[in-house]
Amino acid sequence: MNIGEYFIRHKVTSWMITLVLIVGGSISFLSLGQLEDPEFTIKQMNVITQYPGASAEQVEEEVTFQLETEIQQLPYIDKITSFSQPGMSVLEVEFQDSLRSKEVNQAFDEVRKKIRDLASSLPSDAETPTIVDDFADVYGASYALYGDGFTVRELSDVADYLNRELSIVDGVAKVDIAGEQIDQVAIELSYSELSALGLSTDTIASLLAQYNVVSNAGYANSGTERIRIRPTGELSSIASLGELTLVGSNGNSVKLKDIATIRRVVKDPSNQIITYNGHSAINIGVSFVSGSNVVDVGEAIQARLKQLSVELPAGISIDPIYEQPKEVSNSVKGFLVNLAEAVGIVIVVLLLFVGIRSGVLIGLILLLTILGTFIFMMYFGISLQRVSLGGLIIALGMLVDNAIVVSDGILVELKLGKSKLESAGKVVKQNFWPLLGATVIAIVAFAPIGLSPDSVGEFVGSLFYVLLISLFLSWVTAITLTPFFCDLFMKEELDTGNGAPREDPYKGVLFSAYRLVLKHAMHHKWLTSLGLVVMLALAVFNVTSIKQSFFPDSATPLFYVELRYPQGTSINVSEKQAMALESYLKQDDSVAYIATTANQGFLRFMLTYTAMEMSPSNVQMVVRTKTVEQIEPLLEKIDSYLKASQPEVSFVLRRLALGPSKGAKIEAKIVGQDSDVLRDIAEKYKAKFRNFDELVGIRDTWKQKAKVYQPIFDESKAADLGITKEKLDEALLTNLEGRTVGVYRDGTDLLPIIITVPEQERGSIEQINDIQVYAPYTEKYVSFSELVTDYQLIWEDARIVRENKRRTLTVQADLSLYTDKTADQVFKEIRPVIEAIDLPDGYSLEWGGEYESSGDAQKNVMASVPLGYLFMFIITVLLFNSVRESVIVWLCVPLTIVGIVVGMLSLNVPFGFMSLLGFLSLSGMVVKNGIVLIEQINHELADGVEPYHAVFDSAVSRVRPVMMAAATTILGLIPLLFDPFFQGMSVVIAFGLGFATILTLLAVPAFYLILFRIKVPADM
Repeated sequence: MNIGEYFIRHKVTSWMITLVLIVGGSISFLSLGQLEDPEFTIKQMNVITQYPGASAEQVEEEVTFQLETEIQQLPYIDKITSFSQPGMSVLEVEFQDSLRSKEVNQAFDEVRKKIRDLASSLPSDAETPTIVDDFADVYGASYALYGDGFTVRELSDVADYLNRELSIVDGVAKVDIAGEQIDQVAIELSYSELSALGLSTDTIASLLAQYNVVSNAGYANSGTERIRIRPTGELSSIASLGELTLVGSNGNSVKLKDIATIRRVVKDPSNQIITYNGHSAINIGVSFVSGSNVVDVGEAIQARLKQLSVELPAGISIDPIYEQPKEVSNSVKGFLVNLAEAVGIVIVVLLLFVGIRSGVLIGLILLLTILGTFIFMMYFGISLQRVSLGGLIIALGMLVDNAIVVSDGILVELKLGKSKLESAGKVVKQNFWPLLGATVIAIVAFAPIGLSPDSVGEFVGSLFYVLLISLFLSWVTAITLTPFFCDLFMKEELDTGNGAPREDPYKGVLFSAYRLVLKHAMHHKWLTSLGLVVMLALAVFNVTSIKQSFFPDSATPLFYVELRYPQGTSINVSEKQAMALESYLKQDDSVAYIATTANQGFLRFMLTYTAMEMSPSNVQMVVRTKTVEQIEPLLEKIDSYLKASQPEVSFVLRRLALGPSKGAKIEAKIVGQDSDVLRDIAEKYKAKFRNFDELVGIRDTWKQKAKVYQPIFDESKAADLGITKEKLDEALLTNLEGRTVGVYRDGTDLLPIIITVPEQERGSIEQINDIQVYAPYTEKYVSFSELVTDYQLIWEDARIVRENKRRTLTVQADLSLYTDKTADQVFKEIRPVIEAIDLPDGYSLEWGGEYESSGDAQKNVMASVPLGYLFMFIITVLLFNSVRESVIVWLCVPLTIVGIVVGMLSLNVPFGFMSLLGFLSLSGMVVKNGIVLIEQINHELADGVEPYHAVFDSAVSRVRPVMMAAATTILGLIPLLFDPFFQGMSVVIAFGLGFATILTLLAVPAFYLILFRIKVPADM
């Protein structure tokens, strides 16, 4: 008794398993976590080191180089990109793709240890490096907090309150805030008073340091108790600072408040300015616990915000920048509709092919397989999201393949007069190993998706695991529950022994037409083979005509505007210019809202979001329209407005990406040492880029050189007065921005204390000559102009970028709105133009952008392909114990290219990364069809059928299950043809499988006759 007979005989067991799948699958489906996009690990960390007063070149040589050298010693570092700019070093450390997600935190710890060990070797004026390693944190619920008449300080207080309240909502992992302004205590001094008293700013700084400290007074014994001693005297308020007494060099004393204005102010310039629809705003981000149902958590957050709204000051508003729970809800609902449509299409196809009884039977097996898949998805923590649901839809057609073979085989046996038990036993025994082998091959064909170690592989990895689970389950249900339900649904047609002729199981239009075509194909086997080769050659020749891309744009009605103003533009001017664009956009009825941030990006609200590089001259806008169809017209309006009203700005209009991406579409990286030579080459490249109308936003990563106003210090005269270069710099800093001399403790806040001059006297370059500098030897103030001999204006690199310790200047460009070409097409046109430019010795060109990202992703996927194909070929050899039969099966795989080329060109769909995955998976589907056909031929030969007739009859007997399997897969993909993410993959599979199936039904018999040298009988 084999497994098929077992499940027919043991009906209680069969019903129990069916009930477990129905109930368990339904519960699991309702309990699965829901996300918009799959989670993936961003294998990157940043190391930020402040080095106040140092030029970009000094930062590069004294800080960046040391950090790079130390970190690069670790074996799993892939790339280190460094940005050295005045006063700051930023290192982006990227880890190797082979580093698994679970190992990333350990790698972060080892980098931290390296940096701790190096910290003492950095310049004494450099601050301790700060490590930022929370790139994977996604604040899926991102809000703007704003209100007319409220200062940013007041908004920050409200944001802090909301932080505390939202962080305790179930399912919330973390709440963060961006856009808060830094408060500081400003002591604005009168130099005339200081001069009269003979006081230096150093005296004030020293006094503040003495009073504003936390010191230990110790403990005292009192009987059996030990009591801590804590004298008063700490600064209790900002006003108490004014009560500090200063004693001048002339012996006179004075209160600080008598010679200075003391007040709490906002740091100027700000580190970040955020606005929402023109209002000053704070960005509040809420991240979710991994694996949670973000839709449920989102509803809980909304409910809590509604409760808190009555406690907030009147006029405060909280509006969304991005709400992942709503997007997920819409996305999952849309995909579930697609899934339902696909299931319906598959069932309708089955009903048309095999009738109501068999159609309902196979549809029931399909439903049980899907429900079983949900159980295992729940167990392995695979959430419902774009990729996993897409994988389920792709699998739908294949899920019925095994059940079709088994049920069709049982149906044929029943028509031949055998009993249900005998039919099930024979069919399951005959197909047990071939179906298992074919299923494993189909799974292995998708393996490169799951085995790719990079972020792209991790992003689409759930597609493989869903297919693995569902396809293997389909084999299990095919050999267990399918015979059981065949016993329930099908009728026996037992042979009565009266000699009446049996009904031909292969009658009908389909079989008659196929017999006719097959007969000619087998009679002219060489001509058939030649025709297939010619078709394949034509398809390969036209492959170059197919557009290529990496990942498509999202259908979410949201886009970014990236504004890069000239180097040196202040954050306030950048924000003002951006506000002009925002005011223009607010007049458009298609705009739902506009969120703007200057100098820094928003909190990461989705994994594919990429913030602009940090710079006061950079502004990023997030614009949401009411419908996705309104994006293109609005982008054209923005393009026209900026070109006419702000010609100085370099801008990029960027649609929301569906997959991992970074940087520009096209990037030319120039590697060399001398910055002037690098800039000269970059200008040549940019000039060539401008000749292509398809390119916009042409820029480079070093930006323009920055102006430096350089007073020529009279060291001799200054030395006579006891004034050093350091004291001169301190005087300038005090008068221009404010010099930090201490910290004021305000509860949990530590506010910098700065000494400066009144606002109307500071900040302007014209006032430098009037700055007063204290001379220790004379105990008097002298004018700054007395300490310099001249002034000069020089230019310096404001940003030095290195990749893996090599200076690298990258020329970047994005695609114009008005081109139908893909980045790959433009890249192929511009590449020879750029590479034709001769480079000096020691300088080289490397290509980045989409070319590099796509190449890396494809490289990681393709790395496992040879082993996968070898494994699949070995399985076919083991199944047939024949190399020739395995070769016949695999000769059909290239035929998929014919359909792919026809589909891509006829629908004008670009071939992207997901299309590549579809192409790889096709081989498993085609091989599976070939295995079913070859196995039937072997079965016929074993029964003693003449070779030619064995091939012919086997092909006829398998045309229905093979065509049904292909039709269910192809038609089940129809809903995905309208999804931007899966469109390319769907076209590849649908057209590739469609053409390959038809050609396989002719190619396998023809190839079999040729390789086994079978002659056509004379009577045929």
